[in-house]
Amino acid sequence: MAAAELTQLRDEIDEIDRDIVELLAKRLRLVMKVGEYKRAKGLAIYDAGRERELLARVASAAPSPLEPAMAQRIFECVIQESRELEKRHVERNG
Repeated sequence: MAAAELTQLRDEIDEIDRDIVELLAKRLRLVMKVGEYKRAKGLAIYDAGRERELLARVASAAPSPLEPAMAQRIFECVIQESRELEKRHVERNG
């Protein structure tokens, strides 16, 4: 593989990383809105059933070479960070 080819591949990865970060930010903005709704309705932030459903959904949707367990581990991190942001947002605005 030539150095130029490697650079091109890395540039593509960087572009995808930017897209992922933007999508995560979009998801977190929605998480904050969900937190506002839950606060207004007196609902708990943590919903174990919803989390199980989400993890099962991402596992079953994982295309190769992304393995179902890999997708779940990634989303476990996303869920944890989302939950923490939702808590902080509710505490600041509640």
